[in-house]
Amino acid sequence: MNFLEKLGHLDRRWIFVLIAVAVTIPLLLGRPAPVPPSPIVKTLYQAIDELPPGSKVLLSLDYGPSTVPENDPMAHAIARHVLKKDLRLYCLTIWATGPPLIRRVLDTVIATGFPDKRYGEDFLNLGFKVGNQGVIHAITTDFRGTWTADEGWGDDFPSRPVDQIPMMEGIRTVGDFDFVAAIGSGFPGLKEWVQFAGDPVGVPVGGGVTAVEAPLLYPYYPKQLQGLMGGLLGAAEYEALVTEAYPEFEEAGKTALIRMFPQTVAHLVIVAFVILGNISFFATRGRERGGRR
Repeated sequence: MNFLEKLGHLDRRWIFVLIAVAVTIPLLLGRPAPVPPSPIVKTLYQAIDELPPGSKVLLSLDYGPSTVPENDPMAHAIARHVLKKDLRLYCLTIWATGPPLIRRVLDTVIATGFPDKRYGEDFLNLGFKVGNQGVIHAITTDFRGTWTADEGWGDDFPSRPVDQIPMMEGIRTVGDFDFVAAIGSGFPGLKEWVQFAGDPVGVPVGGGVTAVEAPLLYPYYPKQLQGLMGGLLGAAEYEALVTEAYPEFEEAGKTALIRMFPQTVAHLVIVAFVILGNISFFATRGRERGGRR
């Protein structure tokens, strides 16, 4: 009983130390967590996987630096999947913080993993447009009037009017895309893409959001939302599907899976402390009751 009593009065600083160890060691090991994909993530993967080669996928990166650890793996996994399936990838953002995130997709995913893909023919950086959900509403009737030029990609690919870009041939409204994948962390984001593009035009919409926002999107699934990645776990599930289908992404495509391992270990440590704390509480209370008798 003395041990259980001491456990109940354990200095919280020891708990902080154990949590730090539980996070640091798995991070140093770099081991991916075993994550079984959920049905809602499988649906998103299958919706993109079943598109025929040459299909047009619009990827909107609507988040900022504060949620990069959650959202970046989602965007990168979808970009890899789209290009591996020989689909056309159109990147844009309706957040002012989005342009650097698009360039990171181009620099870290496409330039290194898909050197054979050609800018303007296989993938495109349309950049940022101000206007929030009004931009989404505008492109339901006039995409070219809203995005008159692309953002370009470095000195080799300067900005050009959309009429001079081969990929933009046949694109008049958002309805001319075969799928809209929106990665977001707030307003405007995936919900607005569903409300202002998916519902009015009928273009399939899916994507990913932060863990705290995911419950707000579940009511749209499965009729209005073609699958959803919720938080880092959702990103890890999508990565698991992509790396299983394409083993060449084993090293570069497991960012979320590796980040899930320390999170899993830390959660197990927390659960263990909760269980031990309850055992200590009830054991101590039982001893006190026995003493009063």
